[in-house]
Amino acid sequence: MAGIDAVTWLFVPGNTPHRFARAAASGADAVIVDLEDAVRQEDKPAARAETVRWLGSGGEAWVRVNAAGTDWFAEDVAAVTGAAGLLGVVVPKAENPESLAVLATQLDVPLLALIETAAGLHRVHEIAAARGVGRLAFGSLDMAADLRADDTHDAMLPARTTIVLASRVAGLPPPVDGPSTVIHDAVGMEDLARRSRTLGFRGKLCVHPAQVAATARGLSHSADEVEWARNVLRAAEGSSGAVTGPDGRMIDKPVIDRARAILQL
Repeated sequence: MAGIDAVTWLFVPGNTPHRFARAAASGADAVIVDLEDAVRQEDKPAARAETVRWLGSGGEAWVRVNAAGTDWFAEDVAAVTGAAGLLGVVVPKAENPESLAVLATQLDVPLLALIETAAGLHRVHEIAAARGVGRLAFGSLDMAADLRADDTHDAMLPARTTIVLASRVAGLPPPVDGPSTVIHDAVGMEDLARRSRTLGFRGKLCVHPAQVAATARGLSHSADEVEWARNVLRAAEGSSGAVTGPDGRMIDKPVIDRARAILQL
């Protein structure tokens, strides 16, 4: 199971232990057992217990705890602390960098901080720099609700670019974009993931195993892009300045850097 640099992140509700192994075998880079939005209030204690049981019996996953300030947060954190298979914790509605640092010290695992409120977006640079935060993720659905906006690509564009910028400034891996509620539309999922990639995201949350493969394709560079990158580096080889590529376009350092980044990915 991949760590903080995972590309596809698949949620599985904590109150559905029969799905845990299926999620782990889905092809997703990371599995997030969810104790928050996907679990009803009356089911949260059972979901917590099932999650800890699975992590202690060979299962590996990230866990999304309930938000700080809720009735379940402290018990969630206490339950997963030290769990053998815990890879990291997804923190919903991240808004307070000081609290994140304290949480990271207690858990001793990386934190994926979900930026999904206006307050979180307002402090996103501080959150990205907080001790223990390994990466940012965008909770687009909650953000749209909090801003009383539509959850569309255009409406959420300022938030997305802000999160990408904060990640880069803090030296974090490129962030993880929010999920789509469309499940059985591979073409649509791939297109959405490709849009995320063009903005600087290198990961995406998934809510169903059927989304994983299409999301991975959309977040990957196409064969044409890879060939372009190879051609750029071949044309620039041995040159100390700008050159003209085979397509007649200028090749200088920023173009070379982009080509190298594509091939590294």
